[in-house]
Amino acid sequence: REEFHYRQERSIEYRIKLARMPERWSIDTFPFAKQPGVKASVIKGLARLDFIAQGTNLVFIGPTGVGKTGLAISILLKAIQNGYKGFFVKAQDLFDEMYASLADHATRKLIDRLARIDVIAIDEMGYLNLRPEQSNIFFKLMEERYNRKSTIITTNLEYDDWYGFLGNKHMVGALLDRLQHHCHTLRIDGPSLRAPGT
Repeated sequence: REEFHYRQERSIEYRIKLARMPERWSIDTFPFAKQPGVKASVIKGLARLDFIAQGTNLVFIGPTGVGKTGLAISILLKAIQNGYKGFFVKAQDLFDEMYASLADHATRKLIDRLARIDVIAIDEMGYLNLRPEQSNIFFKLMEERYNRKSTIITTNLEYDDWYGFLGNKHMVGALLDRLQHHCHTLRIDGPSLRAPGT
């Protein structure tokens, strides 16, 4: 039994390392008392991970510092601890990698790799300077994950603002249609957790 638990813990640690999370937030350590804009009961409900089995997305919308990234990491960590494969990436890094994949004709390989991951957390989706090719690759990725795998997105933009940085109106409309079809959207209207005294 000890050998089994040891191997299980090693496996979880390995998957956590692969996920590239910058910090290790957890549901138990998130400062819900300091963030009235978030209901602990809602987050703990999501942490039961039913949304992953259903291929449902999570989108956290709110200003800087309210805890969006911490909540995304907390749920991603919970998923990994329960046997799912997860990956954390800053939106800018993801789009940079997508653009780089065009140079060596590795776009299909990149999409295939990301499309297989159970839960991807894309952090800080905001006003990025994107080329049409990057938007197209992102759309293709989300299309292939649609109804199959879960994506967690943190952003300071409302959905209507996505047209401003992703460009192509028809493509963004189709993207948002897929993203929101099976989706929990949580808007966090609360104080910054980075402010002095919090």
